Amino acid sequence: MSDRRSEEEKRIKIREKNSLTSPVTTNIRSIKGLGAGCAEGRAWIAVQVRVCFRCIVAKPFTWLVRHAQGIHNVEGDKNYKAYMNPLYFDAHLTPLGWQQVDNLRKHVRASGLINRIDLVVASPLLRTLQTAVGVFGGEGYTDKTDVLPLMLANAGNSCRAAISSLNCPPIVAVELCREHLGVHPCDRRRSVSEYQFLFPAVDFSLIDSDEDSWWKANVRETKEELAARGLKFLNWLWTRKEKEIAIVTHSGFLFHTLNAFGSDCHPLVKKEISKHFANCELRSMVIVDRSMIGSGVSATNYPGKIPSGLDLPSDVADENSEK
Repeated sequence: MSDRRSEEEKRIKIREKNSLTSPVTTNIRSIKGLGAGCAEGRAWIAVQVRVCFRCIVAKPFTWLVRHAQGIHNVEGDKNYKAYMNPLYFDAHLTPLGWQQVDNLRKHVRASGLINRIDLVVASPLLRTLQTAVGVFGGEGYTDKTDVLPLMLANAGNSCRAAISSLNCPPIVAVELCREHLGVHPCDRRRSVSEYQFLFPAVDFSLIDSDEDSWWKANVRETKEELAARGLKFLNWLWTRKEKEIAIVTHSGFLFHTLNAFGSDCHPLVKKEISKHFANCELRSMVIVDRSMIGSGVSATNYPGKIPSGLDLPSDVADENSEK
């Protein structure tokens, strides 16, 4: 009974704190993954913005990560048509991408973030799985342990040693946070059985079909459909019991999902919310369901005038005298 009362008091305090500022407060912190030798030059962005939209979920902390540089990013940056190249099917990380992973991994450990995250959610594509296990996974795997590795040695042409699943948060693959679906081979996934072999300790149980039934060679998902899928993903997040969740996903998914919010805010706030992610960038975001705020009378509000007495403010008296 006391535990239930304590939880209710915490919820009341959260509602009161938010009601003093704005319907929703979003904290965004980001760090761009840098190449080797640039660890001391990390560029920090720390922004607190007032968000006026009605969102649909509430999580104390959600950590958003775009995957590190993939082979498709290199050529696609030069020529957009390169994304149509079948050679980039389910693109894996570049050597630079793995350097970005290493730097973000150092950051999440130095900051203590690795000890706070309860769950890592990853898009079931090679580049996001590699990023997720590389950043949030355990140390080097040895055959002497009785647990499965998160990633086998050289998985996806990584030229990397196996990664242990010890002393790290669980990682689960979820289809809803995949990249823009259709047409581009780099956004088509392999079979779940192939992934399960490469990433033995990653949980793929939430994926319905072994083969990729979502990606269509001749049909590109619309921006509106992608945004709707993103909101469905956020709704799914709300069902999770974990308090701090890291999400390793894609630029297009993040942009179109976040761009659905903030239309009734100041343009600078809207721009900050939907700003494109750099490769291996991490942002922390607090998203609160506004329907949960102010839904009842605060337990600490006080009505005043007890005992009752005259209290006409001077500015009101001035207005009345002018009439």
